[in-house]
Amino acid sequence: MSRALEHHWYRLTPVSLLLAPLSLLFCLLVALRRQLYHHRLQLPVPVIVVGNITVGGTGKTPLVIWLAELLRAHGYRPGIVTRGYRGRSRHWPREVSADTPADEVGDEPVLLARRAGAPVVAGPDRVADAQRLLAQGCNVIISDDGLQHYRLRRDI
Repeated sequence: MSRALEHHWYRLTPVSLLLAPLSLLFCLLVALRRQLYHHRLQLPVPVIVVGNITVGGTGKTPLVIWLAELLRAHGYRPGIVTRGYRGRSRHWPREVSADTPADEVGDEPVLLARRAGAPVVAGPDRVADAQRLLAQGCNVIISDDGLQHYRLRRDI
């Protein structure tokens, strides 16, 4: 994010005041969208969504890795779903391993596959991704950066 944008993002400035009505409109649209997903798919296992309203660099991916390690240490079989941002795969969802090319699925899914010790599935459809992990025997799903994906009902 550029420094000029960050200046207005986190402070009360004339520009941020001018944009405040748009922010309110955005909040209303998000609330309406969430209501439309009132009957979203609930999986037979817990779903943990790690997300933040801040753009990048807040530690979501390291938290996902830590959660997967913690859950495994307590006897769970976690699986991770992620978008695969900037991935250019022709087929989704994609199971991601430590040697999957990052240009196909994005760099974060490959990092997760290398570090989390849990199956990782990347793709734009979090429900399809999670169902693929269920078929592999996962008993808890961690959604990396999934706050805006309302189709998949979340427990935490």
